[in-house]
Amino acid sequence: MPNQSGIDAVGRVFHALADPSRRAIVERLVRGPAAVKELAEPLAMSLPAVMQHLKVLEDAGVIVSEKHGRVRSCRLEPQTLRTAERWLSGQRTEGERQLDQLDDYLKGT
Repeated sequence: MPNQSGIDAVGRVFHALADPSRRAIVERLVRGPAAVKELAEPLAMSLPAVMQHLKVLEDAGVIVSEKHGRVRSCRLEPQTLRTAERWLSGQRTEGERQLDQLDDYLKGT
């Protein structure tokens, strides 16, 4: 992964979610925590590759991993996703405001 210095928290989340394999992992974790082995099963890649994807998600704060005995499991960190969702919502609101201003201008009001 490229150096992430200078990238803010929202940027790290979007970077982490940019990859389809990582999105698939997140989609699975929406249903609840899962062992790494379970997360790796549907993916067509080696376990070390899955671990690299999990590290990107964990470094971005999207997931949290915990080790219980010999089993490492992961769960979503919803607050991080809410932060990214709030950013998107703010962008949508600003874009809608600008479109409303354009509409008013074009209508001559």
